[in-house]
This record gives sequence, structure tokens and C-alpha cells, in this order.
Amino acid sequence: MKFGYWMPIFGGWLRNVEDEQMPTDWSYVKQLAQRSEAWGYDLTLIAELYLNDIKGTEAPSLEAWSTAAALAAVTEQLEIMVAVRPTFHNPALLAKQAANIDLIAPGRLSLNVVSSWWRDEATKYGLHFEQHDDRYARTKEWLDVVTNVWKQDHFSYQGKYYQVADNILQPKPAKAPFLYAGGESEAAKDLISSQCDGYVMHGDSPEQIGARIADMRRRREQKGLPPMKFGVAGYTVVRETEQAVKKELDRITNVQASASGYGNYQQWLAGTQLEQQVSLQDYSVSNRGLRTGLTGTPAQLQDRIGAFEQVGVDFFLLQASPQLEEMERFSESVIQVLA
Repeated sequence: MKFGYWMPIFGGWLRNVEDEQMPTDWSYVKQLAQRSEAWGYDLTLIAELYLNDIKGTEAPSLEAWSTAAALAAVTEQLEIMVAVRPTFHNPALLAKQAANIDLIAPGRLSLNVVSSWWRDEATKYGLHFEQHDDRYARTKEWLDVVTNVWKQDHFSYQGKYYQVADNILQPKPAKAPFLYAGGESEAAKDLISSQCDGYVMHGDSPEQIGARIADMRRRREQKGLPPMKFGVAGYTVVRETEQAVKKELDRITNVQASASGYGNYQQWLAGTQLEQQVSLQDYSVSNRGLRTGLTGTPAQLQDRIGAFEQVGVDFFLLQASPQLEEMERFSESVIQVLA
């Protein structure tokens, strides 16, 4: 089992705590990345949103790709999974950027391909926002271009959304970055099982995650493609007693519909297609993280992680608050014990 984490480029993950002591600046994310390597974490996911959907649109957020390049230069082992949205990036230009970061951190760059969901953000940055299935049709073409210009020169492509004529990309990445994506709609699962290497999921129980993994494995086998990697988001609370766990959960889940990011949450629900409804308590932390159930004593978390491993999960993408302190606690209580 590998352990990854979401880089807190939004200043935290809680909707009801204005200041989580996780400043939105370079010094904090650099410190977190470097310390996480010593604590035994394997990868970090850098989300790509130009507006802050956790703390509200007026709050600061760091840009994903410049942050990824900087982190590549100051880390040695960490896999840097950076999110990318096809509607925001020309595919050939993005492939060039990614190839360059791969030269900085050979073999450590991966992409989390996101087909977008936030209409207001797109329009505020002057971009056209498409309907759900149209976004996935664009993503298919985008991936066609990106993966081919990494492999060959003099590549040409004529699609509905993208056209490339006799492309040359040098130097090429030493190894094509691993491609992750997530989504619960039929359009998403068909695309991901066809063109990506890994499937990342919002938090849920081992039983529900296991069913999704079985479905994606079946799709891959039917297409004659190699096995995928599977990851799950989770919010962690590890304490020595159940009473201390409950106290912390009470602190982070008393969010109200008046929270600064609640309107963004409503747009996310409207712009995506989920398999199940999301409650206000789910909304209190990002990516349905509490549903994963990584809250408890060290022994309880170790057992829970074992249950996810049994159904085929390869890695977790964790959130916690405040992140430096909680990630160190999780490492001492769980990662180092399971190693």
C-alpha cells in the first residue's frame, strides 16, 4: 500500500474553519513536500483550480503547474501527480511542459486528468464551458494528442477539438508520465478504462470501492488492456482514544450551508454525475473524504486500510488538518507500523 496526500494549495480542507494554520504560500508546500518524503509518503496530488472552492472564490489558491515544477526541483523521491484540465490547456503545449518537468524529476511526474466541473471558474477565466459528455469527448482527443507527441515526432492529428500538424517535441520525457483520472459517470468510466493507467475515486466504504474496482477491471480486460492502479481519497483523524476521535470529528463537521464555499459545492453537484447523493456532512471535508472511514485509533486505521487493500486499492490520497502535524501523526501511528 502506498500513501499519498493532497497538497493544500487552498489553505486547508475544512469548510467551517477559516484559518487552518496552513498558509497558501510556497514556503508551506515546500516544507510539507520535503518532510513528507522523510515520513514515508509516496506521492502528492496537486489540484488545478484557479479559484478556491474550499474557502470561497475570494480566497487565495496556488497554481498547479508552476507549483509542480518547483516541487520537482526540491524533492528527491516524491511522485508529483498534478491535475490538468483539457479545457484549460492546449494538449501539445501541455505535453511539452510535462516533458520538461520530467527532465527535472525523471520518472516522478504523473497527470490526473480532470474533465472540469465549475462553470463560473471557466467563464471568469474566459473559457468556454461545455456540457458533461462533450467535456469527455474533448478529453479523449486531448489524450490522443498528448500521448502521441510524447512517443513520436512528425505527429499530425485532425479532430473535432484539436488539430496538430507535423508536431516535433524534443526532448521527450524519459518515460511517459502515468495517467490517472476519476469519475463516476458512464462517459468517464469508459474513457478512463480505455486511455488511462490509474483510477482515482472519492471516499467510500471498502465494499463500494471494491465494486468500482471490479467494474473497472472488467472493462480493462474486455478491452485487452493491462491492469490499472486504484486510489481512494480519505480524510484522516488518528487519536489514541475513540473519545478524542469523536471530539475532532465534531469540530470539523459542524459546517453550515452559509459557509463561504457552499455555492461552489452546489455548482459541483450540478456539473458532475455521481452514483449517490452527497450530504452536508460529506461536504464538510473535500472529496467525500470521511466516507473512507480513516478516523479512529491507530489499530482501527490499520485494520481499515487492510480492508481496502483486500479489495484492490493500491494507494490513498489523504487530507488532514492542520496538515503538517496530522501527517506526521499518521506516519508515526500507521505508515511506519505497516511498513
